[in-house]
Amino acid sequence: MAIFLTKDSKVIVQGMTGATGMKHTKLMLGDGTNIVGGVNPRKAGTSVDFDGTEVPVFGTVAEAMEKTGADVSVLFVPPAFAKAAVIEAIDAEIPLAVVITEGIAVHDSAAFWAYAGSKGNKTRIIGPNCPGLITPGQSNAGIIPGDITKPGRIGLVSKSGTLTYQMMYELRDIGFSSAVGIGGDPVIGTTHIDALAAFEADPDTDLIVMIGEIGGDAEERAADFIKANVTKPVVGYVAGFTAPEGKTMGHAGAIVSGSSGTAAAKKEALEAAGVKVGKTPTETAKLAREILGA
Repeated sequence: MAIFLTKDSKVIVQGMTGATGMKHTKLMLGDGTNIVGGVNPRKAGTSVDFDGTEVPVFGTVAEAMEKTGADVSVLFVPPAFAKAAVIEAIDAEIPLAVVITEGIAVHDSAAFWAYAGSKGNKTRIIGPNCPGLITPGQSNAGIIPGDITKPGRIGLVSKSGTLTYQMMYELRDIGFSSAVGIGGDPVIGTTHIDALAAFEADPDTDLIVMIGEIGGDAEERAADFIKANVTKPVVGYVAGFTAPEGKTMGHAGAIVSGSSGTAAAKKEALEAAGVKVGKTPTETAKLAREILGA
C-alpha cells in the first residue's frame, strides 16, 4: 500500500523537454516510475528517447490523459508559466498534480489553489516548491532521490525537501510506505493534515514522521487533527529551534511573529497531542526507532 502514488500510477511530465524536466524524467524512469508521456504544445507529436525508453510528447494534458490514461502529472514549468500549466491540469481533471517549481508568485499559487476548489477539488495539488512524493520500490513523482531508502512501514510528510531526504536516509534500514514533500510556500495544495489522514487510513503505515518548520500555524492545526483523528504513533520535528526571533528564515512561509509560529510553540502543541518531538532530525529518527523497536 501507499498514499497518492503507486506502481500503477501513470505519470506525465509537464515541461519534460526542458533541461530540468529531461534530467528528472530520466531519474524517475530509473526509479521504476511509469512515465507515459510529456506535455509541450510546441513539440507535440514528437518523442524523447531516455536510454531506450521512448516517451511521447503531447500538446495538452487532456490529450495525454486521453491517449495514455495518465492519472498523475509532475510539473517542471518555469514560474511565469506555472499557473497556466496547473490550471490546464485542473481543467483536464487529472487526479494528482505535483508542482515542483520554485519561485511561483504567491498570488498565482493562491489563484490555482482556489481554481481547484471551484472545480470541486478533483485534482489533488502537491506543492508548489516541493520535492514531490515517492513510494519506494513503486513510483517516484518529483526530485526525491530514489536510492536513499527502501520500502517500509513509516509514512513521512515534510515541508522541507532537504529534511525529507535526511529523514529518509536516517531511517533507510526501516524504510517508508510513502514520503510526501508538501513544500514550504505560504499557499500549498496538500497539507500536513491531508497526508496525516491518508497515512492513518493506510494499513501498511505503522508510524508517521511529520516535519514542519517555523512560521504560520500549520503544525498547530496538524496537532489538533492528530489529537482528534490519528491513532498511529506520530514523531515530529520542527526546523528552526535556533532561528532568531523576528527574522524571515528559509522558505517564504517561515515568518515568525511574536510567540506564534516559533519552533517552541509548535513543539508544545505537538507534544500536547501526544507527538514525540525531536530537537534534531537525528534525535527524531531515534524516537521513531524506539517506538518501532528497531
